[in-house]
Amino acid sequence: MFFLFNNFLFSQKSPTIITAVDSTKIKIGEQINYKILVEADSTAQIVFPEGQTFSPLEMVEEYPVDTLKNQDKFNLIKKYALTQFDSGHYTIPKQRVLVNNIPHFTDSLLVEVASVQVDTTKQKMYDIKPLVEVEKQSTGKWVKYALWSLLALLLIGFILYWFVFRKKPLTEEEKIALLPPYDRALLELKNLDESKYLIQSEYKEYYSELTNIVRSYIEDDVHISALESTTDELINKLEMLKDAGSLKIDNETIKQFQRVLKTADLVKFAKSKPDSTIIESDRKAVEQIVVKTKEAIPEPTEEELLANEQYLAELEQKKQRKKIIIAAIAGVFLLLATTAGFIGYYGFKHVKDTVIGHPTKELLEGEWIYSEYGYPSISIETPKVLKRIQIPYPEEAKQMIQSNQAFAYGSMVDNFYILVSSLTFNKGVENPDLKSIIENTIASMEKGGAKNVVVKEEKFTTSSEKEGLKAYGSMDVENKLLNKTVKSEYVILNFAQNGGFEQVIITYKQGDRYAEDIVNRIINSIDFKTQS
Repeated sequence: MFFLFNNFLFSQKSPTIITAVDSTKIKIGEQINYKILVEADSTAQIVFPEGQTFSPLEMVEEYPVDTLKNQDKFNLIKKYALTQFDSGHYTIPKQRVLVNNIPHFTDSLLVEVASVQVDTTKQKMYDIKPLVEVEKQSTGKWVKYALWSLLALLLIGFILYWFVFRKKPLTEEEKIALLPPYDRALLELKNLDESKYLIQSEYKEYYSELTNIVRSYIEDDVHISALESTTDELINKLEMLKDAGSLKIDNETIKQFQRVLKTADLVKFAKSKPDSTIIESDRKAVEQIVVKTKEAIPEPTEEELLANEQYLAELEQKKQRKKIIIAAIAGVFLLLATTAGFIGYYGFKHVKDTVIGHPTKELLEGEWIYSEYGYPSISIETPKVLKRIQIPYPEEAKQMIQSNQAFAYGSMVDNFYILVSSLTFNKGVENPDLKSIIENTIASMEKGGAKNVVVKEEKFTTSSEKEGLKAYGSMDVENKLLNKTVKSEYVILNFAQNGGFEQVIITYKQGDRYAEDIVNRIINSIDFKTQS
């Protein structure tokens, strides 16, 4: 194991920064130990910023800083484990180190990542599996979406009906509570007559219920505090209303009411047991008090009636607003729950792309076209019809070409691009070298704006057992119109047969899984017909 060093000498007082790797050549998936050594004064403040990027290499692990003392200086060593899973030549970019808040940069290093050679003579081979016809998935997904949406709407409608709009059956207590105070008091007196208090000699409970009925009525209809008042306080309030002319009740009724209240106090607090005649007399007296109090209440004025109507209208509006708020909250909650269910089942990106839209997803789920292009013809299935274009071949190539046709959709800077070309050669021209054509194609792509092209090659066989050469990898495509660079993937398929040459070029944005599905479907559909 060895290390490659690059030294940076800034000045006598400047720190010394050294970078090292244990190897400049590795195989796919192996790790490189990358070190940064900083030698500086003991008083210097040295910081290795977090989030360092080593792209195109990937950082596997970041180790803590090691510190060594060397006389009056310190040596700080920062170590990173790096790797790469694609073959090719890669450059470890410059790394930043802060010394006393002043940025210093290391040098870049070149690393070669080699592919793993496979001995096909010892590799067990299997037959290619036949194509299996599958149902179109997009329709099924939309059916699922529709069913889930329908179920969500039905659930929302049921909840709103059941909790908001449905008129719930009232209990007996609720029915009694909705009655006017006078009718409610008479009904409660009637129910008291049917109770078992007197049969079970529960006089305290009977008188408590009896006085509560009349007190509640006075509080509701006369609008004075009666339930929490003592006997003397309540009688004083009634007398004051009588004297003020607000309650036209006679003195005999007030005295009768006072007598019943005092009897009730004796029963409740002194455990007195009144005779049945007194109980019956008090029961009749309470009903007469309720009736005479009702008659003694003055008729409401027109202003009071209007104020009451306005109050009832405002109360009804508040109820309606409350219903609307409840309905809105229920709708939002169920919408969020349904969305969360979709995201949990299909994933956030898929749901977002379905709702907002995604160009390659629409291509994938749209109506595909299976057609033949060029001569010799190449049969291929594409999401859009390919349009005929002209390819400007060099003069030396034109002298060898007898005929050529090219068909394309989109361009390299678009989300998805496909080019299908087919040409025949003049007599006497040998079959083309597919590897040389790949090199020329890559060079042509670089002229069109491609940079940092990583190339991998392998043999390719169609489903009809036609052999060709496949080149694929990644690249950066410069969009001059938008003044930005897009990371992309590409696939180039080359075939030489029947005295002709066919080529399929596909490019798409890196990380676009819909585009990857489109590419697989296109590649699996390629076929050739024998030319007569």
